Amino acid sequence: MQSMSVAQARRTALAAQGFLDKPHAEPTMRTFLRTLERTGVLQVDSVNVLQRAHFMPLYSRMGPYDVDLLRRAAERRPRRVVEYWAHVQAFMPVELWPVMQHRMDDYRQTRGKWGFVQVDDELERSLLAEIADRGASTARDLDDGLPRSKDNWGWNWSKTRRVLDYLYTSGQVAIAGRNSQFEIRYDLPERVIPAAVLAQPTPTRAEASLELVRRAARSHGVATVQDLRDYYRMTVDDTAAAVDTLVEVGELVPVSVAGWKRPAYLHRDARLPRRVDARALLSPFDPVVWERARTEALFDFHYRIEIYVPAEKRVHGYYVLPFLLGDRVVARVDLKADRKAGRLLVQGAYAEPSAPAETAEELAAELRRLGGWLGLPDVVVAPRGDLAPALRTLGVAG
Repeated sequence: MQSMSVAQARRTALAAQGFLDKPHAEPTMRTFLRTLERTGVLQVDSVNVLQRAHFMPLYSRMGPYDVDLLRRAAERRPRRVVEYWAHVQAFMPVELWPVMQHRMDDYRQTRGKWGFVQVDDELERSLLAEIADRGASTARDLDDGLPRSKDNWGWNWSKTRRVLDYLYTSGQVAIAGRNSQFEIRYDLPERVIPAAVLAQPTPTRAEASLELVRRAARSHGVATVQDLRDYYRMTVDDTAAAVDTLVEVGELVPVSVAGWKRPAYLHRDARLPRRVDARALLSPFDPVVWERARTEALFDFHYRIEIYVPAEKRVHGYYVLPFLLGDRVVARVDLKADRKAGRLLVQGAYAEPSAPAETAEELAAELRRLGGWLGLPDVVVAPRGDLAPALRTLGVAG
């Protein structure tokens, strides 16, 4: 069996995620599609303390870009991506819609078992009819537009939203986009998904699992079964069966990674570069760090998001981003966008034990670049964390 060092596995993983790609001076739709091919999905999250989660992985790989690229890909013809429960809520390539049909069927079959929404066939029919008639609509639109006879349904806005979420996960409606308040606009799938994609035959469950594991393996480069399972939130049995098939046909190569307790699998097309010269701030929802056990195994970096931790108990801050330099995570920074004042607030900056001497200088440059992209020309560093003094000395404002 082939063996790999952790450093080799780490560089392989970063290469698979697109950190070897040379950025365009001005990222284009081609740049976007190339980057999406590497990440596979872009996790969506409502937290907007810095920038929406789905925009950040693109920035980390492409550099400053026009966020309208993602909106165009998601909302204009020809649609390249669509939101679905792919990892969790995420943008995925639109061609994965048929692959997700079995997942949608599972949600539909377990309809009566959902703890947060009761069966209400009449409300479902009414919502679908209203969407068919009026087009893409938010839950708020539908709440205002539908009759409210308590003798009939006894429903309210929250129930409407829960039923819409069920209709969305079961594939009966699709997400056409979001409004300026980040509210989902639901529409019929035939008005969102390209006709050529809807006309594709539905793969068997085994075929769908094979395709998702294949994509996860390409995005990981090298991974355990658990890593591969988590990427598209699959079952262990479906993942293991697909891995066995891909090993048999030679797409995955069993390897041992030094220090890893579980067997790993290397994608046959994975690149193993001698070095990676990355410099990027990573969102808490970036594929490189979203599976925390993998993050620790690859980078020796213990990472927990502390949004839900009481302020007095937080160790590093509310919205903390790992700082990738070369092929190592060398620091972490707690960031906030003060949009009204045009300031990027560095509320804490901490070096990792193995951080190289140039960490503060490289981080300062990256913070200025990030601020420029976000339209926040002033970078303000609070006196919290061991990197804060050096950042101030380098001219990042205090």
